[in-house]
Amino acid sequence: MDIRIEQFDKIVKMIEGAQAALNKYFFDYRIFTTFEYWLMIFFLIAPLVLLYFKIDKSKLFEICFYGYNIHVLFGYIDLYGRNLGYWNYPFPVFPPIPGLSLDTSLVPVTFMLVYQWTIKRKKIITSTVY
Repeated sequence: MDIRIEQFDKIVKMIEGAQAALNKYFFDYRIFTTFEYWLMIFFLIAPLVLLYFKIDKSKLFEICFYGYNIHVLFGYIDLYGRNLGYWNYPFPVFPPIPGLSLDTSLVPVTFMLVYQWTIKRKKIITSTVY
């Protein structure tokens, strides 16, 4: 077998071991009984509930598409930062996806509501091509 494949398999095994250690940490320390864990649950659910009541239904597709783009962009930035060790989440809602609350709810919903506010008040600068 090629030395590169052997080295790659070794790295994959190390990643599997690291994820298993994070899962063990999550269950050993009963993270789901801490205030911080429930705060992350709040950050996951509360923005979605707020969005449900505040979103402009006439521009639903446009605002949701914008939010999806923010979600994807922030998800990639978060993954990049975590892989380089710049930050991590000691109180994940779901251990295999540590940034779930921020990546899927808090940040995109905040951007969506700001975007909705700007289009309602015509604060977005548009350029006209002549």
